[in-house]
Amino acid sequence: MDKAESLMNESANAFGNYRTRIVSSLSKIGQPAWDALVQLQPDANPFLSFAFLDALHESACASAKSGWQPQFLTIWRGEEPAQELVAALPLYVKSHSYGEYVFDWAWADAYERNGLEYYPKLLSAIPFTPVTGSRLLTRDAEAMTALLAALLAVQQGNNFSSTHILYPPSAQADILRNAGFMLRTGVQFHWLNADYRNFDEFLHTLERKKRKNIRAERRKVQQAGVTFRHVSGHEASDADWIFFKRCYDHTYAAHHSTPYLNLDFFQRIGRTMPQNILLIVAEQDGIPIASSLLIHDEHTVYGRYWGAVKHIDCLHFETAYYQPLEFCIVNNMACFEGGAQGEHKMARGFLPQKTWSAHWLAHAAFAHAIEEFLQRESGGIDTYMDELNERNPFKL
Repeated sequence: MDKAESLMNESANAFGNYRTRIVSSLSKIGQPAWDALVQLQPDANPFLSFAFLDALHESACASAKSGWQPQFLTIWRGEEPAQELVAALPLYVKSHSYGEYVFDWAWADAYERNGLEYYPKLLSAIPFTPVTGSRLLTRDAEAMTALLAALLAVQQGNNFSSTHILYPPSAQADILRNAGFMLRTGVQFHWLNADYRNFDEFLHTLERKKRKNIRAERRKVQQAGVTFRHVSGHEASDADWIFFKRCYDHTYAAHHSTPYLNLDFFQRIGRTMPQNILLIVAEQDGIPIASSLLIHDEHTVYGRYWGAVKHIDCLHFETAYYQPLEFCIVNNMACFEGGAQGEHKMARGFLPQKTWSAHWLAHAAFAHAIEEFLQRESGGIDTYMDELNERNPFKL
């Protein structure tokens, strides 16, 4: 039995009428039970939904073959056939560190240099998606206690090097720290809607130079004869998805890397969660030349992917930032999360926000060394945040 298979045993824990199960397929839980638990979370988002996660698994984008083996940790209350799902942790057995956006390559290298195995490791995250959201999905405080106890048992009862929980909200980061995890901070850039009535009203809140540059960038795209279609998930055709995938692949090729997601995945989310999908398609002379994909709920828009098959100056900014901001303003969306990294977003009205990750390492000496590293890194992040806030793009 390998390390992944050894997780598959169902066991009772020490919390009364609870049972722990490791689930390799969400079909074993079912969409009603999973989504009902997700909707109870204060930090739920579309990426936690059954539709999104199941599409990743069933399309094989996140699978054992791709190095993302689903092993979701679940807690059930009651006896069959009336058991109730009361807690869950999206969990993967990882054989590499690709697609995570919280980089631990140096840790893996250090293990290798010392003759130790870093992989496989346990990872709780939304594959290929650096978005903050609940990871410890629970119905109540008692279920939270049971979930943390089950996670501790999994960590200590197997030979995985480590457990990593990426992009939890700050409240859950604190819970994980109290449970023995080390915390790591990072920075993203988010745009916040101050009840703007239109794009010009937003521009008027920026410093003059920033406002002038944005208008110049938008003018270049308009003068090139580019127009835009906003295509909801309900309206998106196979041709729209095929073209978007072509743009998505082109972006990865330009960066000499391999795309994580396939056409099957995109078509699946188009069918199963169309209410959360917006495709922005740029056209020139009626011919599509670029596209971006937004995922959204009622309050937040998440910029995910973009690509173009023809270069036009400033087309990226218009397709991936300004068109989404127009969508946010028209639809009274509170926030636009533009994805990972990117200080250039500040010049376009995005502000720095802290993100969190939590880490547990089985090897005591390495855990101590990494804890010291994280303390130094945290101080650097705080300094970096102060420097960024001094470059606030808005009028003071």
